[in-house]
This record gives sequence, C-alpha cells and structure tokens, in this order.
Amino acid sequence: MFVLTIDQRNSQGSGDRVPDLLAALADLPMVLGFERSVGDEIQGICGSAETAVDATLQVLRYGNWYVGIGVGAVHEPLPHSPREAGGPALVAARRAVDRAKKTGDRPAVAVEGSPGAPEAEAVLVLLGRLVTGRTEAEWRILQHVEPGKWGAQTAAARMLGISSQAVSKAVARSGWQEEWAARPAAAVLLQRAEELAAAPAESSAAGPTGDGTDTKVDRQ
Repeated sequence: MFVLTIDQRNSQGSGDRVPDLLAALADLPMVLGFERSVGDEIQGICGSAETAVDATLQVLRYGNWYVGIGVGAVHEPLPHSPREAGGPALVAARRAVDRAKKTGDRPAVAVEGSPGAPEAEAVLVLLGRLVTGRTEAEWRILQHVEPGKWGAQTAAARMLGISSQAVSKAVARSGWQEEWAARPAAAVLLQRAEELAAAPAESSAAGPTGDGTDTKVDRQ
C-alpha cells in the first residue's frame, strides 16, 4: 500500500486550504480516500503506484504543501477511514512528511518505508521541479493539452483561441511531454519500493527453504 500524508505550509498565514485540496483529489481511485487527519493535514491510502504519483504531482502543483509517502503494509481488516488505520506504511508516511518539511528549496516530497524509497523519491523530485516551475499562464494552456494524444496541441489552441505556436512553446518550456514520459518510471520505482518493503517479511515467514520450513543439515 501507499499512504500519503500531506501537510499544509504556513496555514496561519494562508488560511485553511484543506477543503480545496480534498475537492481536487476527490476523484482519485483510493483504497481509503483522502480525509482531514488532524489540523491542516490530510491522509489517504491507495494500492496503485500510478495513483500515488498522480496525487503527489497534483499536490505539488498547488504548492504550499508537504507530501510524505509511506510504502509498506497497512493492518487488515482495513477501517472505513485512514485516520483509524495502522501499520508500517502509516509510520513511514509520518516520517516522510516530517522529512519533506526539511527539504529546503527542492520540491517538498519524501518517500519512506523501503530500501527502494530513495530511487522513487529522486524521480518524484525531478518531476516535482517541472511541475512547480510552471507559470500560471503555462498551466492555463497545459490543462487543455491531453498528454500523448495526437492533435492535442492543435485542439487546445482552437479551444483557447490562440496560435498553435503559442501552445507548442508552452509545452516545450514547461517540460509537459517529459513529465508524462517520466511518470511511468516514477510509478515503476514506487511499485518496486513496495515489493522491497514486503520482501523481508515474506522471506522470513517462508524460512530458508522458501516453503515455510527450515532445513537442517546433518554433519555427522
């Protein structure tokens, strides 16, 4: 599972933005949908690495948020709310969001809970740089450019009443195509991190022979 713990920056100075973020993330296919956990923090649980990437990049786009991703197990049976859930992934998400608050000027995202977490985090940070570096003018264009679709830029230009060249420049400057080409890589690394998080427990449960039994060698 992937647990996302997301905390607002400077809520006293910018007001409570939790309701707006919850509305923006409401359509994501979550196992346990995002809810306010405490104060200006929200939390959600998903079983898909792709969904975790989507949520992370949406949140980074809006700015003013720290994103912590915890990779690993969630205790079953699952409750009705992420606030009632427990397990290693939730502990890892807490560590991750606390570390995201200390990342300085780089995109505020961190991944914890697995030996594969650093690699997944590194790609998410690179994608986050693309997302957070865009201007509002670029976003007004990009939100109408469907990724990977032939003729999408022409359709966006027609819809917005601007030239195809203007759309093409916005797409090139913003790294729009590069983001969507790299999203699957981030998801693959998150999935690998989840598998690595589960591997030690599975290996231990299986025993040295991998079939749940121990093998003793008679040295006499």
